[in-house]
Amino acid sequence: MKQLNRQNFESTSYPTKIMQFGEGNFLRAFIDWQIDHLNKENGLNAGISIIRPIDYDALPLLNTQDGLYTTIIRGINEQGEAVAVDRIIECVNEEIPVYKEFDRYMALAENPELKVIFSNTTEAGIEFIDTDKLEDAPAKAFPAKLTQWLYKRFTHFNGALDAGLMIIPCELIDYNGDKLKEIVLQYCDLWQLPAEFVEWIEGANHFCSTLVDRIVTGFPRDEHAELQEKFGYQDNFMVTSEYFHFFVIQGPKELEEVLCLKDTSLNILVVDDIYPYKQRKVAILNGAHTALVPLAYMAGIDAVGEAMDDELFAKFTEQFMFEEVIPTLNLPKDELAEFANNVIKRFKNPYIHHLLLSISLNSMTKFATRILPQLLKFVESKGQVPSLMAHAIAGQIWLYRGKRDGQHIALSDSEEWMALFTEWWEGLENGTLSVADIVKNVLGAEWHWEQDLNQVPGLTDTVTDALTRFVEQGVRQTLTELLK
Repeated sequence: MKQLNRQNFESTSYPTKIMQFGEGNFLRAFIDWQIDHLNKENGLNAGISIIRPIDYDALPLLNTQDGLYTTIIRGINEQGEAVAVDRIIECVNEEIPVYKEFDRYMALAENPELKVIFSNTTEAGIEFIDTDKLEDAPAKAFPAKLTQWLYKRFTHFNGALDAGLMIIPCELIDYNGDKLKEIVLQYCDLWQLPAEFVEWIEGANHFCSTLVDRIVTGFPRDEHAELQEKFGYQDNFMVTSEYFHFFVIQGPKELEEVLCLKDTSLNILVVDDIYPYKQRKVAILNGAHTALVPLAYMAGIDAVGEAMDDELFAKFTEQFMFEEVIPTLNLPKDELAEFANNVIKRFKNPYIHHLLLSISLNSMTKFATRILPQLLKFVESKGQVPSLMAHAIAGQIWLYRGKRDGQHIALSDSEEWMALFTEWWEGLENGTLSVADIVKNVLGAEWHWEQDLNQVPGLTDTVTDALTRFVEQGVRQTLTELLK
């Protein structure tokens, strides 16, 4: 079987216009997949130089396949059909291991066509290490490496404004562009770089914050041999992901021209502020996940897909999003409805087996960040408690009893919460506490919620009634009566 490379496969080459920190599955199935689309559909004509930002040799370089690899995109399409679409990505020109080829990395700073930098060095990658030095080859922290490179570019082009770049981090931290810029400026101060360089950083470059959304399931280890037989070539860099993708970039409108986004079929937005889109994702997608987990699991269901195949829980999820979450969000209702419908398709994706217990990790914090803000907004605007959110909270308390059908549940949360739930449920069993007491204790944990939720009119009674019904008749019967 032939190897996937440019000698064996006719492929298109593009001039290097993009540098990318990180060679992992996410960037290859999200950013590079989109650049490949823009090259072929919109005439972007941009190749990518990937920088391997950390010092390890455990995995081979993409250079062994001349940058070529296969993406396999699987999920529910716009017509509601389950699809699997494979594509050979041709936009990667090289992968440079920065610890072994630092000079080659720095030489890219002299490329006048290079206009965009993407990164995903994990959330921990955008850090400041005060022992990094300008003369290190390379510095350890990603922002320090970037500062070294930008200073080389500034020097080479004599501070020309048109040598500036669009810098687009994809790390999962709030306002990642602002944070990256802040640390780059810290290095300018630490290394006592010229004021003219700082002015160039500020005036010629755009640090764009982003919201990225796609589940990348990674290398198809269990299917690899079968897929190679199907495609008829060897590919050790295959990557799989869900069908859905969404990329929001907080940046200047000229970025649309730089990336040739006009009339693209891709789900990319350039906006003035990513906050409403982040809020939408957290409230609708993450909020629905968090609300569904305890209820479906305590009804005997183990995975998201199974829950969405169950008429009762599909109905709960849809009503939760459309009737209780969407009314609290500040975006056009048609955009919110479209996003919610896409979330439902994603939850139903037959190619992803997402275990409910894996989503339940640190659920108490997730309830505070993903559900509580919408619950309080709903109460404020509607003057009543959102019933499904209240039942989700009751389901969370019921889940944290730690038993399902008499079997122990392997929960993972803070030691403090685990100890308190053990104490409270033991109190119910020995008769020293009532269901109402447990609810009041949970809602009254000001150290967690930053307020006493027992003061929210009607919430304590609604959650207590729901939890009492769960204890007496189970989740399924309770929700069946509620969702008539």
